[in-house]
Amino acid sequence: MAEEFKIRVNDQDMPVASSRDTPLLYVLAGELGLQGPRFGCGLAQCGSCSVLLDGIEIRSCITPVGAVEGKAVTTLEGLPALYARQRNLNTPPALHPLQRAMIAEQAPQCGYCYNGMIVKGSELLAKNPQPSDRDIREAMNGHLCRCGSYPRITKAIKLEHVPA
Repeated sequence: MAEEFKIRVNDQDMPVASSRDTPLLYVLAGELGLQGPRFGCGLAQCGSCSVLLDGIEIRSCITPVGAVEGKAVTTLEGLPALYARQRNLNTPPALHPLQRAMIAEQAPQCGYCYNGMIVKGSELLAKNPQPSDRDIREAMNGHLCRCGSYPRITKAIKLEHVPA
């Protein structure tokens, strides 16, 4: 049964009118119109639907929207503002530095994995600003790229500091 409540998404309290067991992805994409998280497999195995929940990556396709009430959800769209807060910047950049690095490395091809790779990569870089290849492989395990751009994605994560 649908009910009205609020969830915090990208630093804004957003009204939701869904059943609490509705997948968060459906609310983010369908009800709130966000385009970052994507439906990939629906089984939490590809990473396309990844978002940060209180700074930790989760799969929004299997997370009930009721489970995020009182917590902070950050989607791809909110990563620049999160980065600015983490770095004590007055103004958020237009793109998260990892997004710029992905563009510089021409890592995204079809776009299927882009959201999850950026979300998970940003989580990794917030904890470990200079990850090794092994750190990156371990962190990105479970994020699938249909185009096989893993070497360029890894290079982009290492080049996260690309200037604006």
